[in-house]
Amino acid sequence: MLHFLVIAAFILHGLAHLSGFMASWTKNSSGFSSRPWVLSTGVTLHSGVGHIFGLLWLVAAICSVGAGIGLAAQQAWWPTLAVVQAVVSLIVIVPWWNTVMAGAKIGAVFDALVLIALLLPWRDSVIAALQ
Repeated sequence: MLHFLVIAAFILHGLAHLSGFMASWTKNSSGFSSRPWVLSTGVTLHSGVGHIFGLLWLVAAICSVGAGIGLAAQQAWWPTLAVVQAVVSLIVIVPWWNTVMAGAKIGAVFDALVLIALLLPWRDSVIAALQ
């Protein structure tokens, strides 16, 4: 059961990341506010920097869905992809903390849990429990 819940969490988290891509590359706000990012007042999602972060949101989406598919297919590479997605996800969420919807903040907690589960000494136990 846990196996399927984690697969679903990775896939849903990845699909949620598409909102960041959409918000920066279309006129659809996808639930994001028009406030600037936390590092300065002149950078918004529709700026050049915002577009770069939109592409990173797309990378996080692909990696997260890929990690879920890799776990479902019991591929040995899924934990590495899960860590990559968590790092990229945090990189795109944290600077836009004032702009993202509340769900993205929950996503940041998910990313932190992935890093804790897969980078600390109990990694092998976690992977075994999810197989």
